[in-house]
Amino acid sequence: MIGKNEFGCFLLVMKYQIVNLVASANLNGTLDLYNLAMSIPNIEYEPEQFPGAILKLREPKVSMLLFKNGKVICSGAGSEKEIEQGIRKASKLIHEIQPEIKVQRKVKYTVVNLVATANLNQTLDLFYTALNLDNVEYEPEQFPGAILRIHDPKITLLLFKNGKVICAGAKKEELLKKGLNKAAKLIRALKSDKQSKSLDQLLSE
Repeated sequence: MIGKNEFGCFLLVMKYQIVNLVASANLNGTLDLYNLAMSIPNIEYEPEQFPGAILKLREPKVSMLLFKNGKVICSGAGSEKEIEQGIRKASKLIHEIQPEIKVQRKVKYTVVNLVATANLNQTLDLFYTALNLDNVEYEPEQFPGAILRIHDPKITLLLFKNGKVICAGAKKEELLKKGLNKAAKLIRALKSDKQSKSLDQLLSE
């Protein structure tokens, strides 16, 4: 809830929503991608274009990249629970065709990327932001948003004029929170500095 001091509670009102989790796993066996694609309707396999097969699940709604060496990349999940469900379901489907591939009852995976959306609840001056922060790129003729790179934690944020933010690169939710809060502090300090300069100009006139 916004209090009297807009800047004092800026971080408290900043919310985010995880829209995509990307994770890697291993089914511990060699996959016969051609046979799987012929046997399972929702698998696409075009080896002349891409070395992996694409398995699309409806529930949970995730996509799985399957590789011959047994490696799997799951994308589109909205939570870690969906990652587990997706990998387990994929292993069951594959097990039916290749019995030597065991069903993943206790799923082991590693989150490699986390994408989230957030809102800074204010209009951003992207030109001013790019001019005053070293780690911001802004080329409006190519893309409407500014790119803010934070090194600790290592994440990338797309900033838009309406205050919306897309954050990518975090591997854990706590790192996502840390990165968003760091970005919020930078924007807050920048806006405060801009307002101070504007006040000084008015006073000097």
